[in-house]
Amino acid sequence: MSKLEGKIAVITGGSSGIGLATAKLFVNEGAYVFITGRRQKELDDAVKEIGSNVTGIQGDVSQLHDLDRIYETVRAKGRIDIVFANAGVIDFAPLGTITEEHFDKIFDINVKGTLFTVQKALPLLNDGGSIILSSSVAGSKGNPGSGVYGASKAALRNFVRGWALELKDRGIRSNVVSPGPIETPPVAGLPPERAAQLILTIPMGRMGKDDEVAKAVLFLASDDSSYVTGIELFVDGGRAQV
Repeated sequence: MSKLEGKIAVITGGSSGIGLATAKLFVNEGAYVFITGRRQKELDDAVKEIGSNVTGIQGDVSQLHDLDRIYETVRAKGRIDIVFANAGVIDFAPLGTITEEHFDKIFDINVKGTLFTVQKALPLLNDGGSIILSSSVAGSKGNPGSGVYGASKAALRNFVRGWALELKDRGIRSNVVSPGPIETPPVAGLPPERAAQLILTIPMGRMGKDDEVAKAVLFLASDDSSYVTGIELFVDGGRAQV
């Protein structure tokens, strides 16, 4: 039997990169998937690429009224078994140049958006369900210019620690996956010399692929991880480990 047969999943930021790869894998494993994204065309293209058992809903997770509208659409399907709060943004500013706009942009999407994506899902989330957050090795490693971004990702690690306890009576597991450098659109836009420098920091000597992260998310979503909660699962080629 497929690992997610009959399950219903919500994946924010599902129109590209890790979110899209995870949506494809979930559908292949038997789930019905709702994906969200801010840009309608990319969302439509993603739905077409996934092909079946998928609904795309345009919305910005930092806007609570958008989240309400998203979950109203999801409600028509009944209940949810898996929430993968994957939507996020990356931006850089060294200390001394950080603006209020830079801070608000990152924390509104990465922290506020993730928190309310999960909180607003709770009334629909089945007991025994799975919550997965999308963090980053930046939450554990210091990098010049990424202090605000790294702090936003570190906050997600603490969310799942608390939620693992708060939701244990409902049998809901909360975990976070933390990728290293992955061949996704933001990384693909790096200058070649910067990409080469980045690869030197990865013990495995290469960047990861979005489907490699998707397989880790599938593990956390499925019964394969039935005794796993409150953890941070690194998919980073060893970058934050050695």
